[in-house]
Amino acid sequence: MEKVEQAVPIRRIVIAGGGTAGWMAAAVMSRALGPEVSIALVESPAIGTVGVGEATIPPILTLNRLLGLDEDELVRRTGATFKLGIEFRDWGALGETYFHPFGHYGANLRGLAFHQHWMLHGDAPLDDYSITVAAARAGRFTRPVEDQRQIHSRLSYALHFDAARYADFLREQSVARGVEHLQARIERVELDARGHVAALLLDDGRRAEGELFVDCTGFRGLLIGEALGTPYQDWSHWLPMDRALAVPSAATTPRTPFTRSTAGTAGWRWRIPLQHRTGNGHVYCSAHLSDDEAAAQLLAGLDGPALADPRPLRFTTGRRQEMWRGNVVALGLASGFLEPLESTSIHLIQQGVVTLMSLFPDTGFDPADRAQYNRVMATEFEQVRDFLILHYHLTRRDDSPFWQQMRAMAVPDSLQQRMDLFASHGRIMPDAGALFTETSWLAVMLGQGLHPRKADPVAAAMPAAEIAPQLRQMREIVRRGAEVMPAHDDFIARHCAARST
Repeated sequence: MEKVEQAVPIRRIVIAGGGTAGWMAAAVMSRALGPEVSIALVESPAIGTVGVGEATIPPILTLNRLLGLDEDELVRRTGATFKLGIEFRDWGALGETYFHPFGHYGANLRGLAFHQHWMLHGDAPLDDYSITVAAARAGRFTRPVEDQRQIHSRLSYALHFDAARYADFLREQSVARGVEHLQARIERVELDARGHVAALLLDDGRRAEGELFVDCTGFRGLLIGEALGTPYQDWSHWLPMDRALAVPSAATTPRTPFTRSTAGTAGWRWRIPLQHRTGNGHVYCSAHLSDDEAAAQLLAGLDGPALADPRPLRFTTGRRQEMWRGNVVALGLASGFLEPLESTSIHLIQQGVVTLMSLFPDTGFDPADRAQYNRVMATEFEQVRDFLILHYHLTRRDDSPFWQQMRAMAVPDSLQQRMDLFASHGRIMPDAGALFTETSWLAVMLGQGLHPRKADPVAAAMPAAEIAPQLRQMREIVRRGAEVMPAHDDFIARHCAARST
């Protein structure tokens, strides 16, 4: 066998920017690469982070385990609570509520998806067949069990946490593994003859040299955008929300084990319960709602007293045309922004750094590695984009110009095909490895009023006398399983209460 050419390995990585993106990258890389690779993270104490990310989705648990983090300690340190899904109010129509759960509905029968049988033979709402929804509605929580014969194995969950505290927790882990923390402001980006970044010139006179650079500088995109000129794909014609307000309010009890999203006249408001406070925000379209009106709607909907003035954010929904260009990989807001409707911001950081590790380059920076990374991450962003658009487009609301616009707009072909497939016979066929599962698509499409025209022919051929009793049994198992779970607040008090709340 012919010997392969010896690669020249990367020995020095520089991460530009801290926050959740920067310290997540530092934590993953330092653990995966070990002491043979030097990692430095540059952040300025004078530059704040966006830091409103408080809700996550289940893949964060996998990352935390890979990093060797103790979940109870993480929950204590970040003032976290547990998240079983998202409650959506006023999205399909005013006055309607539905729940997007993690986990599963029922169980497949005879190799056919559960919901196909339920649509023919179910005699109760879909939510009654989900242990996750039953627990969320009752304010209960426990961690899943491994025994697949137990109903609690069908649970899935994520976390609500203070993003700034999470970044601090990862910083401690990273610095303990040798990551160099340079507290300075980046004054200039120095390029080499290839057009790659050679070094970051800092305001204290230091020169941070590296071979691979990770851009976590937020919306500015100091390296990927300003230095390398990578274009930005604007998706605001599909997702026209361009502003947000974030404000904390006093904690209230009981703390619900789910995020709440309430649709307004030109956007939506979030409510995320933490142990020490409640996170609130309003994402809206400035073409249809003034900043003052948005702030008034946000403050009027708080469950407790505001703890600060609303903090404004401005953004353009979309992504970088390339998220890896030259020797720079962009993560977090530097790579793109998709609003937090389905809590995907932190996941996209996670996916970016994990994908980078699977395609980790040598100093030659082979174009094939970059091209594959950009394909993978473009697909990730586009799948999230389509799922978010679904919430806005698939509505019966016509009470404001904003909702009229969203109902009438053309959607990406990839989303239209999914909607058409479901409308035909209720079929949902997520792509292999896709972030959003059959449960997710089903919850939102049914929750917002899209119903199949005809039953699945295979399900229709099965005997109702056999299927219907099994559905009733599933519902009873779910009911009993939720009843024996502890209250969410009691679970936290017993296992992972913050030391000071």
